Amino acid sequence: MKNRIYYIWMLVIVAGFLFAAPEAFCKTKSGPATFLTRADQCRKALDKSSKKRKYRHNWLKCIRLYKKVYKVYPKSNQAAWALYHSANLYTGLYRYSGSSKDLNEALALYRSLAGKHKGHSLADDAQYKIGEIFYKFRKDPARAYVEFLKVEINFPSGDMRPKAKQMLNKLAVTLRKKNEKKGLGSAPLSKSKRVPVKDIRYWSTPSYTRVVIDVQGPVKYEHHLLKADPDHKKPRRLYLDLKNARVSKSIDSVVPIKDDLLRMARAGQYTKNTVRVVLDIEKIGGYNVFHLYDPFRIVVDVHRFKKGETRIRPELASKKRAVRKGIRKEKKPAKAVSLARQLGLNVKRIVIDPGHGGKDSGCRIGGRYKEKNITLSIAKFLAKELRKKIGCEVFLTRDKDIFLSLERRTAIANMKKADLFISLHVNAHRNSRIHGLETYFLNMATDERAVMVAARENATSEKNISDLQTILNDLMLNTKIYESSRLAHHVQEGMVENTKKRYKKIKSLGVKQAPFYVLIGAQMPAILVEVGFLTNSRERKRLMNKKYQERVAEGIYAGISSYIRSIDQVYQGG
Repeated sequence: MKNRIYYIWMLVIVAGFLFAAPEAFCKTKSGPATFLTRADQCRKALDKSSKKRKYRHNWLKCIRLYKKVYKVYPKSNQAAWALYHSANLYTGLYRYSGSSKDLNEALALYRSLAGKHKGHSLADDAQYKIGEIFYKFRKDPARAYVEFLKVEINFPSGDMRPKAKQMLNKLAVTLRKKNEKKGLGSAPLSKSKRVPVKDIRYWSTPSYTRVVIDVQGPVKYEHHLLKADPDHKKPRRLYLDLKNARVSKSIDSVVPIKDDLLRMARAGQYTKNTVRVVLDIEKIGGYNVFHLYDPFRIVVDVHRFKKGETRIRPELASKKRAVRKGIRKEKKPAKAVSLARQLGLNVKRIVIDPGHGGKDSGCRIGGRYKEKNITLSIAKFLAKELRKKIGCEVFLTRDKDIFLSLERRTAIANMKKADLFISLHVNAHRNSRIHGLETYFLNMATDERAVMVAARENATSEKNISDLQTILNDLMLNTKIYESSRLAHHVQEGMVENTKKRYKKIKSLGVKQAPFYVLIGAQMPAILVEVGFLTNSRERKRLMNKKYQERVAEGIYAGISSYIRSIDQVYQGG
């Protein structure tokens, strides 16, 4: 009897174990490696059989086996491989099905791998594959360029970076030819009456000039370069034809510039519906034309000849060298050199840009809390730190409460020949619980909130931010994206670590990418720093405190200092 009771209890215990922990039991028996092996066997059998590849269900069978791996074991090493092979299978299936849904599935899986498994050796491969899909199958070279660029920026040590750089160079040529053939700016054409051309503004030095053409609304435009005409005593001219436009009565039709680059700018009604703006050239090397919104304006940057150049060229043009400079290799500094020595070689001048000012308060709460005042105060603290501890020249785009347009701020940095450009801002969000510090560099926005931040700082709509071609052109012209990314990471780390020493609940929102107007056209590593949220009660209180402002400035200084010390490593890595 006792033995019978004992056996019954043993059966109950075993049954309870099996009922309570079937998942644990199964995982012990069949781990991620086993699941991955089964899926790999299915994929290899599919690869060997041309007959099997003709039927959709054979592809989906292997994909389902891989799905078990990354769904049941999402953090395992095998999950990354499963995502990668699943995406490859969907891409292969697309060749037979022609269904855009299959490509979308592949893109989603590659993005999941590149985003959730950033440290895995396959992450950069996945990002590269995304670029390939847009290039080969979607026939979208502009989007492909951005995706390949992410390989270079997000995975600088990845083995796919050299191939990505080759594709960037190839696509730069393709896009340049496409733009030259089209010859038009990408702004949408106004359907209303002829749009008035209101003003021509410029900022100039002997080596750099920025001309801004203010227009009442968006217009299509094209630009061309004319050779000199000695018979009629006309110099070389760069002209822009603005479609569906008219010359405003208030505009100065002739604007004398008289620097070493341009003689003058003049506007006239070329045809009934076309305004022609002509820049008479004294001596220029490269030039760049793009537009900004709200209000709509066309920006022309011209530069002097670089050493050895003899002809004018658009910034996208090239000789028999790589079209897109991308990550520039410089001569490696001597080992064990001091910071001052490095500065003498690389960073002599820094421009700090306190965001907003004058009639533009930036984000504000009531009459007391204004972004423009906080950024100016932090900028002054930062300038003091840099002059005192590094000893380089420091300039502020504004040192008092005045309004500056975004394009003028960038022009100031270029005219000062700055080695670094730091734009300071205060964040805002409709959710008052959102808080933290973040740093941006110029690129296409990678998430919805980055788009919102860029739209607010640009004083434009999110729709205009998505004007990909304009931003893309400037990305192609900007040779400092990688350096800007490195600077952003150093500054973000320095700012967060320094504030954490004295203050609790400091949150890092990381380094992000977005198309900020104030960074477009900058000829040096350039970043935008968001020093906190005015809409969060705790950070608002801190941002109004001088001690906290000093702490943030010291953190930004620490990041800049760290970046300068790492310059030799950057050049080494190329």
